[in-house]
Amino acid sequence: MEPERTHVGSSVSLKPKPPWRLGIDVGGTFTDLVLMGCNGGMLALKVPSTPADPGAGVTAAIERASATLSIEVAETLAACTHFVHGSTVATNTLLEAAGARVGLLTTAGFRDTLEIRRGIRLNQWDHRRPHPSVLVPRRLRLPVRGRIDRSGKEIERLEVADIEAALRDFAKLDVDAIAICLINSYANPAHEERCLAHVRSVWKGEWAFASSNIFPIPGEYERCSTTVLCAYIAPRLVPYLRALEMRLRDAGLVQPLLLAQSNGGTCSVDEVAKRPASLLLSGPAAVRGALRFFANAADGRDLISMEVGGTSCDVAVTKEGVVPVSDELIIAGYHASIPSVDIHTVGTGGGTIAWADTGGLLRVGPRGAGAMPGPAAYGNGGQSPTLTDALIVLGRLHPGPLAGGSVVLDAEPAHQVIGSLATLLGLDVERTAVGILTLAEQAMIQALEELAARGGIDLREYTLLAAGGAGPMHASAVARALGCRHVFIPRLAGAFCALGLACADMQLDQSRSFRRALANVDSLDLDQVFQPLEVEARARLGGQDVSGRFMLDRFAEMRYHGQHSPLRIPLDVDFSPTRLLQQFERQHQALFGHVQPGAKLEFVALHSSGTIRFPEPVRPLIDPAGASAPQLANIRKMYVDATRGVKPVSVVDGRSLQPGSRFRGPALIEEETTTTFVGFGEVLSVDKFGDIHLLIEQGADAGFRGEASLRDGSLNG
Repeated sequence: MEPERTHVGSSVSLKPKPPWRLGIDVGGTFTDLVLMGCNGGMLALKVPSTPADPGAGVTAAIERASATLSIEVAETLAACTHFVHGSTVATNTLLEAAGARVGLLTTAGFRDTLEIRRGIRLNQWDHRRPHPSVLVPRRLRLPVRGRIDRSGKEIERLEVADIEAALRDFAKLDVDAIAICLINSYANPAHEERCLAHVRSVWKGEWAFASSNIFPIPGEYERCSTTVLCAYIAPRLVPYLRALEMRLRDAGLVQPLLLAQSNGGTCSVDEVAKRPASLLLSGPAAVRGALRFFANAADGRDLISMEVGGTSCDVAVTKEGVVPVSDELIIAGYHASIPSVDIHTVGTGGGTIAWADTGGLLRVGPRGAGAMPGPAAYGNGGQSPTLTDALIVLGRLHPGPLAGGSVVLDAEPAHQVIGSLATLLGLDVERTAVGILTLAEQAMIQALEELAARGGIDLREYTLLAAGGAGPMHASAVARALGCRHVFIPRLAGAFCALGLACADMQLDQSRSFRRALANVDSLDLDQVFQPLEVEARARLGGQDVSGRFMLDRFAEMRYHGQHSPLRIPLDVDFSPTRLLQQFERQHQALFGHVQPGAKLEFVALHSSGTIRFPEPVRPLIDPAGASAPQLANIRKMYVDATRGVKPVSVVDGRSLQPGSRFRGPALIEEETTTTFVGFGEVLSVDKFGDIHLLIEQGADAGFRGEASLRDGSLNG
């Protein structure tokens, strides 16, 4: 009997069989779900997000998945081997300034560390832009006498009376959460531990965090900022997660709810409660699991990914299968020193708003229309022109159901709002829409260029992986501008992060200060620091009742003596100072273009990463036997590029694409969760997994003469 099949992404897939993994990513516009069966079958879908109640989007996605599979919600949840949720609650709490009233206990004399910051600007040329508001005003930053020196020695005893006085003030000022950051606590946490214990024994509130439990390495401002962020978002984030987990358990979920962290791994709700800031990059960091999943399909190429959704464009790079991790995350101008996948984000997505500035110039972003009201074309009362509306005007999107019918596009409101903007600009409607498209794609290009410059890579040597509901629409133009010859569009591009969540491993990152010269360190010194961390990681991860293979990775932060910023270097179990020096110099050369031969190298901190690695998901090959030629849905006039303007373009039903399908653009591939635009002269081919590849001939205007093209509803050579 032929296996049951369902349409997923760009091709036909096996119907998923239980048990399965389930990933749900709550975005600003859509909530994406990917269900991966043990047989390799997949189900991907989108439902509108509900910003006021993110859990409603989670529930709606599960209900729709269950209906699609013709089973009850309880059956869907009970069959989950693990359920992973990517949440934007932490990020939105910070962006919306909707966090808790935080009180900060800090060492006497260091009350203003949080406001002084580093005394420098991220952009040294932009000297007029003010820093974001301090999350803890000065009246809530209260000093505590007591002092630990940089070697960890107590030079002044802790004054408990100061703590009690501060708590009385906090009670009068309705403080919701308390952050504790005492000087040099990374070297000796004794004062912070006593302070935290006293707070918990006296204070009636639930939320209190000490920096030595969150980020115990040097960097007074970063350590303080990270601790404050944990306190700021915890009262809103953790109750939501606990309520969602209880709701899912009542509905039939057996396994614990797992949350996507900024490092690309997952953890339990209880672990999040200990360090809430670890979820600040929750959804986008799922790119790590997704890139690993597609590494083989991309033929071993180094990838640079561009995931474009409704509100933003997230770009990341993977070299030799590894996605870089940074220990510094900056969101809305606030610093969080937590391990984070190195992602660069710009506010450019389908719902990004276009506007005219006071000088009469067209601008695009960073504000977005969100899930409600969304673009004008959604018919929910949106009055602002967006990128989605411009694409409708240009013919690349057409009226009708979008994202499986969860949204129905209406062309009339789109033309109205673009027309109103065109009047302000003194342009016609089509030129205004082209301008919006061009500026949006330029923002994507600049995001990728910035990431490349930061990592010291040549984009021409990379394959562009286009994902998200809108990424494949813009991949052609972006790749051509960057000099990339190859574009890879996964079968599940429209639910890329949800797929990454379903593929993510559990992970626990820990750090310790380690200030030593490389010449004075041996393997025993490193083991004395790492072994307790690794024992703790085994205990904390092993208690999650999730089966998998346990792995441990070691990293060192190193720098030249006298240098400010360290580099994160992997450490081998068989420690070799010579090999470590070579690794450091290779990375330093790639990032900064030089090394310092003979210079002293020193450790700054050590990091341990414990991981429960789940089995690799099955990726069944798609049998092309009996496959017919791609089905031409229609021929529609649409904007092709600046040279050709608006031309008739073939529109292909993405479900008809099979392994071996190959033709030359221009063409538009319409699917349930995304739309792919194939530029003039570009060759589209479908691989053995059903994924799409675009071959781009840089600098060629005539295109690929030897390939077939779509004309008049059929393939012609």
